[in-house]
Amino acid sequence: MQKKLVPEYIEKLEVYQAGKPIEELAREKGLTKISKLASNENPLGPSPFAIREMTNALWDVHRYPDMFAHQLKNALCELYRLKPQNIILGNGSEGIMGYIVRAFLQPNEEVVTSENTFIGFLILAKSVGAKLIQVPRRPDYKYDVKAMAEKITENTKIVYIANPDNPTGTYITKEEFDYLMKHVPSHTIVILDEAYFEFAQGQWDYPDSMNYRYDNVITLRTFSKAYGISGIRCGYGFGHEYLIGNLHKVKLPFEPSLIAQKGAYGALKDYPHLLRTLENNKARYDELFKYLTDHGFNPIPSVTNFITIKTGSEEASLFLYNELLNHGVIIRPLRANLMPDHVRISIGTKEEMSHLYEAMDDVLPRYKQKFGGA
Repeated sequence: MQKKLVPEYIEKLEVYQAGKPIEELAREKGLTKISKLASNENPLGPSPFAIREMTNALWDVHRYPDMFAHQLKNALCELYRLKPQNIILGNGSEGIMGYIVRAFLQPNEEVVTSENTFIGFLILAKSVGAKLIQVPRRPDYKYDVKAMAEKITENTKIVYIANPDNPTGTYITKEEFDYLMKHVPSHTIVILDEAYFEFAQGQWDYPDSMNYRYDNVITLRTFSKAYGISGIRCGYGFGHEYLIGNLHKVKLPFEPSLIAQKGAYGALKDYPHLLRTLENNKARYDELFKYLTDHGFNPIPSVTNFITIKTGSEEASLFLYNELLNHGVIIRPLRANLMPDHVRISIGTKEEMSHLYEAMDDVLPRYKQKFGGA
């Protein structure tokens, strides 16, 4: 029998689907007013500090970037009281997930996580032929930590936790994290994906991973969300120097790029911009949650910069999605997360959210007539 060019577990993978780009919708619909509320980006844009650093760096793009990213790493060390050997950088936190999978995960090894969690990591794990053990969520959409702990065995190589979670916006508490770690053996790596950390850190029971020092935990964070520089792709990871050292062995040598390193450094230095981001998010979140509740939906309480709602069916989700597209508003249906009867709405500026409410006011009478209410 002839050997296959592509492994079966690669053939079965589905390509990651990003939120619809603004330019694509403009071409399709001929619209000029578009509000993208699909990808959990920072609606305030990047910090002026980040723009200045990136602009100045343009004069040096004929040079390779600092392979060790000394400036950015030193800034992270100062902020989080770490050593450079505890830090790895990559093209977004997903880039570092790819390195973790490449370095530590082999075919048929087990990964324990929750159902309906961040699809990017699930694709990466499947790409090496790993066995996914996905535990059903609790009725309140939170991770079932006790059920996850029961699934951890001697064959478990990685436990993946998105905290806060995407696409639900829920989080595991300090008590739940402590419980889970009591059931994790030393040979199992725990990935704490904290892409939305900045939005959740004010929760009194949120387990900020910087307050823990487990040798088998890798924390992932990003500049793509609260820091508003998704377009340059820069993420960072913290962990024991043994794990981080081995990750560097499989890491591309000049990643992140020069522009990404400089932009991230500038963003990290502009704390007032981060505060403005969090203040806008809180105000707009409260307004959106009230609007959805007042109009018959039951939004999932979130500690992030998005809210997910249940529509009742995939048909209802696609109807809402497509009707809002006609008004120039982009939201995210969650079929890829195996939640086809849900949609996710990112928090935007006051103007963008007003655009959403105007569109919803027009769409909802037809939606309720067709599907019998939210």
